[in-house]
Amino acid sequence: MRLFCSIICLLLTLSAPAAATDRSLAVQVLEEINLARIAPHTYAGFLREFRNRFKGEYYLLSGSDTRIQAYEGVRAVDEAIRYLVRQPPLPPLTWSDGLVAAAAELAEEQGRSDATGHAGLGSYGMRQRIDRHGIWDRQIAENIGYGPTAARDMVMQLIIDDGVPDRGHRTNTFSTVFRTAGVACGPHQIFGSMCVIDFADAFRE
Repeated sequence: MRLFCSIICLLLTLSAPAAATDRSLAVQVLEEINLARIAPHTYAGFLREFRNRFKGEYYLLSGSDTRIQAYEGVRAVDEAIRYLVRQPPLPPLTWSDGLVAAAAELAEEQGRSDATGHAGLGSYGMRQRIDRHGIWDRQIAENIGYGPTAARDMVMQLIIDDGVPDRGHRTNTFSTVFRTAGVACGPHQIFGSMCVIDFADAFRE
């Protein structure tokens, strides 16, 4: 099973109650993203420790007996470590309540269903969601991670970007264009947990 899904699922029960988002996990995820941006060499050390969790094509979630099958395995981890060692420090991202609201639309919608991907049946695409909550400058992007319940595991997953050929989640995380972000996390019926991170250069609610 690939760690990141790009399919659009057409199974959405709009009448189901909204899934509550986890504000605490969302704040921790942005803190982890900022730590990776400020101190990429330190984060490379976290990935070296993570590499030890692999048993063949599988690895264990931290503090759990749950086994996750990786698409590329340790090759992707090693490539991410090399990237972080070469990555210069970047400024941290600021928290945006407007981008949080945009991210929460998708997290809540997918929390009611087993859907994945960047387009929702009710919330529509990333740009439509972000446009509903404010005005952005230059560029926007979105990361979605599924599975980990710990912030560091979630951010490491996005940086490693196993199974994503263009490493788009990693590129967004370390983009020099983005200065602000919003994160929304919540439950997912298949993967257990998910986080949506919306990025912008600047955002005005």
